[in-house]
Order: sequence, then C-alpha cells, then structure tokens
Amino acid sequence: MTVERLGTGIGWRPEIADAVERMPGIDWVEVVAENTCPGHLPESLRRLRERGVTVVPHGVSLGLGGADRPDEDRLTALAERVAALGSPLVTEHIAFVRAGGPRTASPVLEAGHLLPVPRTRDALDVLCENVRVAQAALPVPLAVENIAALIAWPGEEMTEGQFLYDLADRTGVRLLIDVANLHTNHVNRGEDPAEALADLPVEAIAYVHVAGGFERDGVWHDSHAHPVPPAVLAVLTGLASRVAPPGVLLERDENFPEPAELERELAAIRAAVAAGAGGTVARGGRREPSPAATAPEVCDAARQRVGLAQAAMLSSLVAGTPVPEGFDRVRMGVQARSLAAKRADVVAKVAPELPGILGDGYRAAFLAYALERPLTGGYRRDALEFAGVLLREGRVRDADSRRRLERWWLERAGATAPRRSLARRVLLRRG
Repeated sequence: MTVERLGTGIGWRPEIADAVERMPGIDWVEVVAENTCPGHLPESLRRLRERGVTVVPHGVSLGLGGADRPDEDRLTALAERVAALGSPLVTEHIAFVRAGGPRTASPVLEAGHLLPVPRTRDALDVLCENVRVAQAALPVPLAVENIAALIAWPGEEMTEGQFLYDLADRTGVRLLIDVANLHTNHVNRGEDPAEALADLPVEAIAYVHVAGGFERDGVWHDSHAHPVPPAVLAVLTGLASRVAPPGVLLERDENFPEPAELERELAAIRAAVAAGAGGTVARGGRREPSPAATAPEVCDAARQRVGLAQAAMLSSLVAGTPVPEGFDRVRMGVQARSLAAKRADVVAKVAPELPGILGDGYRAAFLAYALERPLTGGYRRDALEFAGVLLREGRVRDADSRRRLERWWLERAGATAPRRSLARRVLLRRG
C-alpha cells in the first residue's frame, strides 16, 4: 500500500485562511469535513488547490466506534467532500458521538464531542466492521485517529497500542496518530506514550496531528486553543525516532495567535521531527489484513452489548442519569461539564446573535438549559430550543433583551406550522 507523502501542514480554518495562504513551507492543509460545502468551497481553499497544496477532509461526526453501522448519508456526504477537494485520503476518529435508539430501547443522544470506545473485544469487533463499511463507501483510503480522553472505561482488555495494532491489522486501515492525544491520555489515564508507540504498527501511519492544551486540577484538556507544549513535542520526537512520518500537521481551532506565532510552532514541529529522525529504526513491511479476521459479520449481540454500555455512559454525561458502575465519578463530572461547555461554544458560533443578545448571562443560561435537555439534534435546532425555553419560562428579565430574543426566535422558528403554534404561545405569554 502506497503512503502519500504529505510533508508539513496546518489545519485550515476560516479565521486564519489569509495567513495560511501566505505561510512559507505549507505543503498541505486539513479541513473539517462537516464545515465544507462541496458546491461552495471557500476561495482560499480553491487558491491553495490551484497552487498544488493538498487538502484533506477530516470528519468528526461518523461515530465509527458507535454500536450502529455508519450512516449511509454521512458516508455519502464525506465522499462528496473528498471528490470536491481532490483529496488523496480522508480521515475520521476512533470514537462514538451518539448512542441509544431502537437497539437499546432508549432515546438517541448526541454527545456533541468525541468519546472514547472501550478497549474490549466486543468494541474492537464492532469498530472493525464499521471501518470496513466506511472503507467500501469511500473513494480514497481512510485513516482513523486516536482520541484524547478524560475518562477510562472499566474492564478494558487491551492497551491503546494493542487496540490500534489489531484494528489496523484486521482492516488494513491507516492510522492518524495524534501525539497530543497520547500526551493527554498520559496525564489523564496514566498511559505511557512510549508504550503506545512501541505497540503501534508505525508503517500504517498516514500522518500525525500536533496540538496544544492546558492542565487544570490534574486534568489535561485537549483544547486546540493553546500553544503546543514541550511534552507533546517530545512525544513527536519519540515517534519520529521510530518512523519518518509521511505528514505532520499543526491543529489550532480557537484563540488564534498572530501568524508569526503559528509559524514558530510549525518550526518547532519540524525541529522535533528532525531531532528524532537520526534514530529512526527501519521497520518491516506492513502486514496485509488477515482474511480469517475480516470475513465474519459482527453478531448483533456484540453490537447490543456495546450499545447498552455506550448509552448508559452517555446518558450519565448529558442527561444526569446515575454514573455506571466502575467509572470514576469525579472524572465523569469533569467530562460532563466539558461537554456542556463545548456545546455552549458551538451554539455561540452557529448562532452568534444569542451571546450578543444575552451578554454575560449567555453562558450560565445555556449551561443551566443543557443540564435539563440533552442534545438530540443539530446545533441550530439546539439554539432555537434554547431561545424558546428562555422565552417560554420567562428566564430573560431585561425587557429589551427579551424583545430582541423573541424577534430572533420568531424569525427562525415561526416558519413551520408546529412552531407557529409555539410562537403564539410565546406571544401570549408575553402579553
């Protein structure tokens, strides 16, 4: 299997699009797949492609580690973005992002973020089959990323390295190794990055992510909004001592610094790779997937066991149900607050008028709302429901803010018959 040589790249975001175009030494960029529209690509991405810069779509919503098979519509949308961008590969995560539904006789809940799958044989079987389904639907090779985690599942049967090795061996999937996530799991779960790297099938690596974060109260938060720390660069050097990464990419999603600072971080990444290159150990060829391992279908019983476990865990995080046995209650609380905060941040981005209307009270109001109402649909629907709750329950005291919020809500929610009825109730309450 030929591995695409990518070089040094950076995550393309609209906020830094102009700076990325001007940066020297950028060989490729990565875009969040769900944030791109195949028929309306940003002009910046078009110009980069015309210059020969490779663009790789990075998906965040497939939920390959979930109990259900990948959604066909999501796979089709991902394939369309690959075609529109002319990409040589596409990437996703080893994670679940939703749980529940008919398999578990419970409501479908959305996490709004990537959550870790248990490193068990059941979960590995489900993940392998889901990866194969995705590979068959996508027009280019798929690479999957290890994620950062605040919490650990009880009763895990494999280390991260062993889990990734078996996944790659059984499916032939490529790996996107995030060294910042290895560092996160070192701080939060006591897992040695060197041990994970020792177990990895490094010849399967498609490329590497590097990102920053911060530590608070002994917990490392993979924020993608802070400088890359020396500890993450050290993990990158360790990886580079085992294999020459085909590509290395700097991720930054928020709190963007001046372009010069991003260029200094890219220089530090190149230096970390160079520092490890002198000790790179030659590896053997990649093993082909075993036919015996890839043939059987995953039994529904395994999917149901994984589904029930994931639904119980997610319900505890977003719906306030009891913490399942074996989980660290303190860490589950940290994760629940983190999910609610991320949800508030995303809603503020898709509906920036809401923080503008509510001012400093937006965040507290949204977090109170999120504790009562799990995310069950998209973020735009979440924004509308949040505003509707504030209006129906009279939670906005300031008269001017209430009028502005009502006008915003009616403009967006009053177009359909069911919401016209709700709109009348809001107006009646006002009267």
